[in-house]
Amino acid sequence: MTSHHVGQGDGHGRSPDHPAHSQAANFPELGHYARRASAIEALLVEKGICTPEEVQRTEDRIDARSPADGARVVARAWVDPEFKARLLTDATAAVAELGYTLAEPTPRLVAVENTSQVHHLVVCTLCSCYPRALLGRPPDWYKSLAYRSRAVVDPRGVLREFGLELGANAVVRVLDSTADLRYLVVPRRPAGTERLSEGELARLVTRDSMIGVGHALSPEPAVSG
Repeated sequence: MTSHHVGQGDGHGRSPDHPAHSQAANFPELGHYARRASAIEALLVEKGICTPEEVQRTEDRIDARSPADGARVVARAWVDPEFKARLLTDATAAVAELGYTLAEPTPRLVAVENTSQVHHLVVCTLCSCYPRALLGRPPDWYKSLAYRSRAVVDPRGVLREFGLELGANAVVRVLDSTADLRYLVVPRRPAGTERLSEGELARLVTRDSMIGVGHALSPEPAVSG
């Protein structure tokens, strides 16, 4: 089941080496989207809508995020059934309990749970809409045309290329992120983790498992002495 993509995506970010106040014309080696973002930024600064410092602070805040933030949310859901219920009902409010807010204007966050019967796969068919406040910057493959197109028409084939083979009875649901809507996949909790702490569980949650192209990691087997 594929959700429909509505509206514009959040586009493509600047090169990591691109100063916030620089104009696109000064960086001819940048790609099309990076130069366009730089030109828009320069215009916003010129019109007094924002300052270069404000842009840089926003960029720094995004860079400070990583999949470890999303993993913390997933681990809490694994150990706290009441939190998981709130997360699956209103993810935006639930992650705010842990101090996470999505960028302004605030898009809606939806959390979905993978089970043995249903597996969710997230894609942005238009560009690279992604829960950056929880996962950091999206990987290059997530932004690629190949993934964006093939995840919709051949999701099982894409999952297979990531090393994930699902049972024939499992339903694959492809979820299309939009400018107003982001998805967070809560992967299945691995077996044998009943005695692990919340922090230990968080280390088993990978970026790929929260996009849906992988499972959470299995715990390291105990080494007998």
